Amino acid sequence: MILGQIYFWVMAALSIAGALLTVSAKNPIRAAMGLLLLILSIAGLFLALHAEFLAAIQLIVYAGAIIVLFLFVIMLLGPDASPPRDSKGQIVRFAGSAMFAILSAGAMWLAWKGSHFPALQNVDHDFGGVGALGRSLFTDEVVPFELSSALLMVAVVGAVAVARGKQGVHNMSASSKSEPS
Repeated sequence: MILGQIYFWVMAALSIAGALLTVSAKNPIRAAMGLLLLILSIAGLFLALHAEFLAAIQLIVYAGAIIVLFLFVIMLLGPDASPPRDSKGQIVRFAGSAMFAILSAGAMWLAWKGSHFPALQNVDHDFGGVGALGRSLFTDEVVPFELSSALLMVAVVGAVAVARGKQGVHNMSASSKSEPS
């Protein structure tokens, strides 16, 4: 029991450290590494909840794909690329971040007081497992699942159509431009 609590607090501390590193790092590569630390620690928290499938998906999708995409974009732009300093709207940004911090602290306090939420206390044994996720997807959530698959199919067809370009428009090569008509 005590090892589980130590594991939880270590993963929680690592996730907070990763989040703080992500938003406070001046170097974008270090910010991406902070995001990677956050993603890995959240996957560790999923493992503590016995949600192995969610932990694997977290690692494959976010750590394996999103972080690599971020690093590719950072390398294409150059690690020293930084946006121009914008001093407009600092009061609004500060007020928004303060409101977000207050709402987040309130949500964490409500989650801490779990006695008000019986759904948090009565969790099934197979919560987060592949079987429970499959039962949920193909019984209660079958319509949103099928709609999302149709939406993804339309996005793929649209991406292929955009990649192919317009039919009938031919690019002029350099040799045809230089020839007299």
